[in-house]
Amino acid sequence: MDELRTRNPIEVFREWLAEAEASEPNDPTATALATVDSAGNPSVRMVLLKGLDERGFAFYTNFESRKGQELLAQPRAALCFHWKSLRRQVRVEGPVEIVSDAEADAYFRSRARVSQIGAVASAQSRPLDSRATLEARVAGIEAMLDGTDVPRPPNWSGFRVIPQVIEFWKDGAFRLHDRIQFRRQGLDWATERLYP
Repeated sequence: MDELRTRNPIEVFREWLAEAEASEPNDPTATALATVDSAGNPSVRMVLLKGLDERGFAFYTNFESRKGQELLAQPRAALCFHWKSLRRQVRVEGPVEIVSDAEADAYFRSRARVSQIGAVASAQSRPLDSRATLEARVAGIEAMLDGTDVPRPPNWSGFRVIPQVIEFWKDGAFRLHDRIQFRRQGLDWATERLYP
């Protein structure tokens, strides 16, 4: 782990993610996303990482969902990737920004058509009287858009967590884990080892 301290944390993350993609049985890009509401009450849920570059970690959602509303009001978040098969985790903290329309359009077009229709049909996080209501909305939108492209809803886009802190955690015997933390300092990263 000490050799990580001389490296770019985004590149280290890419390597760890590639190992997870080879070993995790399901959703290696799954990450716990933590947000807070206007009163400071935390909320956490799983999302899928759908973009990664030097700018940060991107995921997509309905902006009218609970997470969307919380991130628009309090634009900071934390992520935690946990790869049980590798006995590793990565924590990311930082401000969030909205991805560009071009990025959101490109990702939306890459999704399966039924997922695109689901994004249009779902009033995410709002009360739903029955599963049948959702299925009827999906069927109605499928019929209405038959043979045409599904437009990206205006309230559906992505957020990018701009990493200010990235921590790499590796399981150690007897709970003596290895932890290396990167903290953004201008254009560079400062690193330190943390107690388990």
